[in-house]
Amino acid sequence: MKRFLCCFLLMFATAAPAAFALDEKTPPDVLVRSVTNDVLTIVREDKAIQSGDTARVLGLVEERVLPHFNFRRMTMLAVGRDWRSATPAQQDRLTEAFKTLLVRTYSNALTQYREQVIDFKPTRMGATDTTVQVRTEVRQPGAQPIGIDYMLEKTGTGWKVFDVVVAGVSLVTNYRGSFGSEVRSNGIDGLIRSLEAKNSSLVSAQAGS
Repeated sequence: MKRFLCCFLLMFATAAPAAFALDEKTPPDVLVRSVTNDVLTIVREDKAIQSGDTARVLGLVEERVLPHFNFRRMTMLAVGRDWRSATPAQQDRLTEAFKTLLVRTYSNALTQYREQVIDFKPTRMGATDTTVQVRTEVRQPGAQPIGIDYMLEKTGTGWKVFDVVVAGVSLVTNYRGSFGSEVRSNGIDGLIRSLEAKNSSLVSAQAGS
């Protein structure tokens, strides 16, 4: 699973250079390319990130990652059919807990990037498309290339990522089985408690590191 969020955090850890302002009209492939290239540069030069400064990474993610992702849709897809049985309040808590889990669990992923090269594949997109797949490939010395597909949807505030597919496996689908088992055993509230407990453990572990 760490592969998923290495790419998740790598892509949107900071904004694109000031020379290229990203806004709601920025095409999805341009968004992915511009932000990814800028992030790679910053990760390689930021000594705090390279040394494993969790607070530094979390600050970058909080400020720059979250606006580019639709965490509510990600949570809905990960929870699956059980999402419909959750109340609005439960849906809000699930979304917040899942978002926190993703960011907290993989906040150290950025510290692992050094010599990776990102190849951007041609994007097929029609003028009226509202869902687009942006394909990339991560290459690094001594390892097989990893295919990374970003699934984005068009919203009123620009293109947002709602899934990341690594080597053909969806991030949200990868969580669906364990979420479904938890709901069957302990209900929606049980899933919320489980996610919030994991988040509390991660906060404690990172505070002590």
